[in-house]
Amino acid sequence: MIKVFNHWFHRKTIAQVAVDLMFPVLCVILAAMWIGRGGSPALDKVAFYAVVFAFTMIVLNAWLGIYQRVHSRTRSETQARAVLSLYLAIPLAYLVFAALAVAEVDRGFMLLSGLAALFATLAHRVHVAHSRTGSLLNHRVLVFGVGEEAENVGRVLRKSDPDIEIVGFYPSPTDAEVVVPAQVVLSQKMSLSDTAHSLKVDEIIVAVRERRGGALPLRELLECKLSGVRVLDLATYFERALGQLRIDSLRVSWLIFGEGFRQSWRRASIKRCFDIIVASFLLVLALPVMLLTMLLIVLEDGFPVFYRQERVGLDGRLFKVIKFRSMRNDAESDGQPRWATANDDRVTRVGRLIRKLRIDELPQLYSVLTGDMSLVGPRPERPYFVDQLTRDIPFYAVRHSVKPGVTGWAQVCYHYGSTIDDSIQKLQYDLYYVKNHTLFLDIVILFQTVGVVLTGKGAR
Repeated sequence: MIKVFNHWFHRKTIAQVAVDLMFPVLCVILAAMWIGRGGSPALDKVAFYAVVFAFTMIVLNAWLGIYQRVHSRTRSETQARAVLSLYLAIPLAYLVFAALAVAEVDRGFMLLSGLAALFATLAHRVHVAHSRTGSLLNHRVLVFGVGEEAENVGRVLRKSDPDIEIVGFYPSPTDAEVVVPAQVVLSQKMSLSDTAHSLKVDEIIVAVRERRGGALPLRELLECKLSGVRVLDLATYFERALGQLRIDSLRVSWLIFGEGFRQSWRRASIKRCFDIIVASFLLVLALPVMLLTMLLIVLEDGFPVFYRQERVGLDGRLFKVIKFRSMRNDAESDGQPRWATANDDRVTRVGRLIRKLRIDELPQLYSVLTGDMSLVGPRPERPYFVDQLTRDIPFYAVRHSVKPGVTGWAQVCYHYGSTIDDSIQKLQYDLYYVKNHTLFLDIVILFQTVGVVLTGKGAR
């Protein structure tokens, strides 16, 4: 994992973006040099337009979810995204290179060169995503511990990253029982540091619950770290690998003394300016869609068009959230709050459509302008559910240390949920955002939100 502006990216994702930027640019420049052998093509202009084309394609690919590390996709689904990317690239390349005013250069040939380079990178992307062969970026990991925590880490490692190779589990003296399979348990005949060096380990994950009373071989772990082997505890590993802070591995001391959770006036000012500018632009852009939605709601189920509901915001303060009404007027006629479910029979036909496309959330842009919400942050919940969740889930109140958002890290990483267990899963992503939020992460989340809307992921 590589940290960029306080947010963790996988090494392979960084490599993919770098290749997608450099390879098309290089191919176009080489094509221009080949054509201009008898003359002197303006390579600086050629390179500029090639970079514009490559960068725009990176943005489109990010929207299409091509850079997301999702291992549950079929080859057909990956191929469909690659084909759509290629279709979008054809008119884009034509527009970009048609503006290239260099007489000495055959713009058509350069356009074909750029598209050929893009096709090659997409074809390679599909092959690598579903290839079972080894990768140059394979990562060798040793897990310290053989108990329940270690078994959980091993399961998550195998599910989240096929490039990781678990070399084995080294027993800890505090493990009450061996939960992992016996064939992956490493011998204790050699010390932990000698075992790590002999197996050429890149990383050690400490997966034990009890750390007091000499439970950890601190001297040997220090030797490993000084020799170049990274040593991570459970909380840090899950933060880096999954973009979440796992409730079952969190300690209050880690939250207090660790990095992150910075709430400075400078960050708040930048975020507020960003919210006002982008929310104003989106409101103007979405106005025709909002007017059409209002008309459809009235035609199907009458007035009111908007739905106002009390939610919990920054520092636990209450505010009224505004959404397009997607349920019947008598949805909660008995006055009892209920979780919204995936196939809720209280949702109208228009409501089902606008929920799927996230159009029902557009009026919340007004709440962004008034300062009750931000564009990006944890989704605001109703006071009734907040009281319940705060009692049942540790650290739940931490999410209220930042403004709630129209979209958030949990919304782009986790499907729509309507249970306490779903709330726990989403809280783990919200805590990651609260700890690491920056303007860069906000932009990443907004880009991924577009992909979520386009693919219908997590639709209710």
